[in-house]
Parts: sequence; structure tokens; C-alpha cells
Amino acid sequence: MRRYARLFALQLRTSLQTGLQYRWDFVVEGLTGLLFALLGLLPLWVFKRNGAAVPGWGFPEMLVVVGWFTLLKGLIDGAVNPSLIVVVDHIRRGTLDFVLLKPADAQFLVSTGKFEPWRVLDVLVGVAICGSGFVLLGRWPGALDLAGALLLLVSAALVLYSTWILVVSAAFWVVRLDNLAYLFMSIFDFARWPVTVFRGAVRFAFTFIIPLALMTTYPSMALLGTLRPATGALAVAGALGYAAVARLVWRRAIARYTSASS
Repeated sequence: MRRYARLFALQLRTSLQTGLQYRWDFVVEGLTGLLFALLGLLPLWVFKRNGAAVPGWGFPEMLVVVGWFTLLKGLIDGAVNPSLIVVVDHIRRGTLDFVLLKPADAQFLVSTGKFEPWRVLDVLVGVAICGSGFVLLGRWPGALDLAGALLLLVSAALVLYSTWILVVSAAFWVVRLDNLAYLFMSIFDFARWPVTVFRGAVRFAFTFIIPLALMTTYPSMALLGTLRPATGALAVAGALGYAAVARLVWRRAIARYTSASS
């Protein structure tokens, strides 16, 4: 574990140094990300102005969900997407050999190959939006609520990461994955709303098939102190099972990889 911790720190430092080589690009990208994060509040503002209501979710509670969505999007855009998108190019060109021949786990190496450090601004904006929701509520989450929310944050990040591993694994069979990646990110955008907004088959799909509820709704409910412990435990167990499936698919995909020299 200590060896992999050092590898992770090295990969992160390299990404930060690379990003700072072009400092104005670093600043502009950060400000652009901040602008888009703030524009994400616009649909919620329109929702409130039209007098729409969701049972069990007032405007402050929905601010918490949007803040959690912004935080999670900052994590996936900063720590997951950059590395795994590069893997698709490696598979396409048959140059994944350079990763597979290194004396470390291939999934770990491809998952930590590149970071976008400026995305930390999205995380900070997400925390600020969550905080503004609690200011409007006139209270703050308790220690147990915060601990449960952090546990579900790890579970949500694990589900998002595992989903990307499945998408990348598909590149071993399908040459072009751009549309699939864009489709996933478009679907993920629905996570800015509580899952109770949806009805019928859509709500079932966003709870059990593409678990958007686990990604933002359940962590927000945990933070607000309204999530049942049994639901939280099932969500964590589901995330671990999903990650195990993604790991199995990755290993099978690697087994059929044909390099450029083959």
C-alpha cells in the first residue's frame, strides 16, 4: 500500500507540474470551470421562480443536492475522466504495452495517469453551494450525518469510477467510444435533481440501473439527516459489488488485448 501511495503522489505531482507549465491556461480553465459550476444553478433558480415543488425537497434541500452534484462532477472531471480517456487512445494505437509492462497494477496506473488540478475549484464551489443550503435551513449537519455523507461520497465516486472502467473496457471490443462517453455524461447531468423528481420506469432506472440516486440524492439525504441507515448500507454494498464487477470485466478485457507488436 505504501508503494502505491508513493506512485499516486508522484502521478499527482507530475500532473500539477504539467498544468503549471502554461499558467494562464491553468487560470483560464479554472475560471471557466467556476463559471459553468455557477451556471449549473440556473435550472434550479428557474424551478424556484416557476413555483414548482418536489415533495420532501424545498429550495434549500435542493441546493444541497446541486452542491453535491457539483462536487462530484469536479471529482470525476478532475481525477477520473482525464486518465481513462487517455487509455482509449492507447488501446486504439496498440500502445498499452508501455503500461502493462510496468511492475504495478495496470488498472491503478491507467486510473492515475493524469489529473486536472484546477477542477478543485468545482469541488470548492460544490461545498459552498451545500453550505448555502444549510445557511437557508438555519442549521448544520451533525457529526454522524457528515460521516454518513462522506461514506456515501466514497461510494458514489466508486460507482462513477467503475462505470468509466466498464466504458473503457468496452474499447477492447469497440473502436469508437466517444458517443458512449458523451451519453454517460449527459445522463449523469440528471443527478443534479433529487431522484424523487422522476416517476415510474425512469425513477427505477436512475435508482437501480444507472444509480444516480446513490451518486447525489442519498448522500444529500444523509447530510440532511433524512436517509434511513438500511438504505445507506445497501447503497454502500451495491457500490462495492458494482466495483467488483467492473474489476472482473477489466481483467477479462486486458486478457484479450492485442498490442501493436502482435
